Amino acid sequence: MSSLDLIKAPIIEELKRFEPVFKSSMKSNKKLLNIIINYIVKSKGKQLRPTIVFLTAKMLGEINKSTHHAAALIELMHTATLVHDDIVDEANKRRGAFSINALWKNKVSVLVGDYLLAKGLLLAVDNDEFDLLRIVSLSVKDMSEGELLQIEKSRKLDITEDIYFEIIRKKTASLISSCAAIGAKSVGADDETVEKMKLFGENLGIAFQIKDDIFDYQNNKIIGKPTGNDLKEQKLTLPVIFALENSTNSEKRKIINIIKNHNDEAKKVKQVIDFAVKNNGLEYSTNKMIDYKNRAIKILAEFPDSEAKTALLNLSEFVAERKK
Repeated sequence: MSSLDLIKAPIIEELKRFEPVFKSSMKSNKKLLNIIINYIVKSKGKQLRPTIVFLTAKMLGEINKSTHHAAALIELMHTATLVHDDIVDEANKRRGAFSINALWKNKVSVLVGDYLLAKGLLLAVDNDEFDLLRIVSLSVKDMSEGELLQIEKSRKLDITEDIYFEIIRKKTASLISSCAAIGAKSVGADDETVEKMKLFGENLGIAFQIKDDIFDYQNNKIIGKPTGNDLKEQKLTLPVIFALENSTNSEKRKIINIIKNHNDEAKKVKQVIDFAVKNNGLEYSTNKMIDYKNRAIKILAEFPDSEAKTALLNLSEFVAERKK
């Protein structure tokens, strides 16, 4: 049994019951839509987000119908943003499978993403889940702002560490924080507790994204070598940002020139990766990731011990230690 399977163990029955609820929430009477939706469901990922919703709810109360609505809402919104992200990134693959835009082109993909967003809105409105809808809508707004900020800064290549953290807080951490918040809200937690769990999710999400960014520079058994994909897309992440902030002006000019003008040359990209490693960018980023993971764990320490709390603690460790 994998680490993630062990983490899910306290809510495995709830996740099984959730599957048909989620599938039915996506259904359409249009044949093409159902073909695409079935394809999306088959290529689903780790179920990290509904896992956070259910574990948070179970730690704070009794999982109920509202919790299932919360998990379905977050998955619908998340799936919609992934479909749109693949169009923006011109990505042909998602989790090893062909993306929706690769198979059905951009026009259909945009409309499928819009359809999933609308289904999420209707799910919340039809079940009077307005508090859940507000939390998730704010996170989707943050995600859009984070993406646009990253695009703006990728053009100028002037990202500071503070801007980097603003981008990943909005782009990645906002959705994970909303998972914990709506899980708490679904079982009637008070506003203070909802805010605590929202902060837990934010810290966990920041740690998750830093770990993802480290993979781009790091040799590991899964990918075999650094990929440099972020550099090829002119995305400055923490390892190279820290290295640039702690280098000479001539080194900065050289590295920025490579990222701006030679990002499609493997040897040049490797120079940037080596520069980040040499200037302690990976070490610094790893320490930052651990710091945010520990912030998340510190928040959980305020709650009584339970099987669900232990699973959330283990999830925090999993995020920092995962290999892919």
